[in-house]
Amino acid sequence: MRRREFIALIGGAVVAARPFAACAQQALPVVGFANSGSVQTLALMAAAYRKGLEEAGFVEGKNVLIESRWADGQYDRLPGFIPDLIKSKVAVIMAGGPPAALAAKAATSTIPIVFTTGDDPVQTGLVASLGRPGGNVTGVHVLFTELESKKLGLLRDVVPQADVVAALVNQTRPVAGSQTAELQAAAQKFGQRIQIIPAATDQDLEPAFASMAQLKVGALLVGADPFFNSRRDQIVSLAARHRIPAIYEQRSFVAAGGLMSYGTNLADAYRQAGIYTGRILKGEKPGDMPVVQATKFELVLNLKTAKALSLTIPSGLLTIADEIIE
Repeated sequence: MRRREFIALIGGAVVAARPFAACAQQALPVVGFANSGSVQTLALMAAAYRKGLEEAGFVEGKNVLIESRWADGQYDRLPGFIPDLIKSKVAVIMAGGPPAALAAKAATSTIPIVFTTGDDPVQTGLVASLGRPGGNVTGVHVLFTELESKKLGLLRDVVPQADVVAALVNQTRPVAGSQTAELQAAAQKFGQRIQIIPAATDQDLEPAFASMAQLKVGALLVGADPFFNSRRDQIVSLAARHRIPAIYEQRSFVAAGGLMSYGTNLADAYRQAGIYTGRILKGEKPGDMPVVQATKFELVLNLKTAKALSLTIPSGLLTIADEIIE
């Protein structure tokens, strides 16, 4: 065989192989990743989710594909995301955040759904029970809303002189009512005056902090919510501008300059969701998989911010803190 003929034959074989490779790539199971937050603020969580998938035996690009959609805290995007993912013939939908989970459940009763949610999944109708979810939904309950009273107590430890504490709450959330009720009950228990400040859009944030300044609040609790998480830098900046000590639900706020945070270790929750996704890809039924209750919580303090606010962190909190940023 002449060299030119040999090269032509090999070239034809490569061309012929390309459609086969493309078909093989398309044959991989696809996970639809829909999140209520933003990729910028939840990049570590997405990485933790992939780590959980790998622990279950699935590596992105090797034996599974991931189609991602991020709402950036704009919940009205989510109902459009899910049908788009369904058209991509996803094998599982990973729904990060309560709005994403509810949108996924409303869109399909057949495609398995794995959620991470800070709202009670039974109360919001995601599952029938924690032990036997039933249907096509299971996931990880990250216990953010239930920790609001604990956050208020920690904030009082750091700013005991605050006459009024503001609570920033997204009133559009399905559990905003119970979240507010818990905060008010905790405030009454502590003998603390609390002012609920609503905010649900970008246009609400500046006026919300202006209102806090007028009310002369001494401290701020930022409620658990994907919208607030996706506006992390803006909220931290506004708190610094108005010199309001604040507690948040996620470590990322403190890393960005916030005073303190207390909440579920979100990276571990997403890793657990990745493991559950892998198990479903292997054939397990979500309705038979108990909802995972988060067990890892973390307190993070920023001493540089405390100094800028002329605050002294009690030694007891320094002792129990999981991380201290200096």
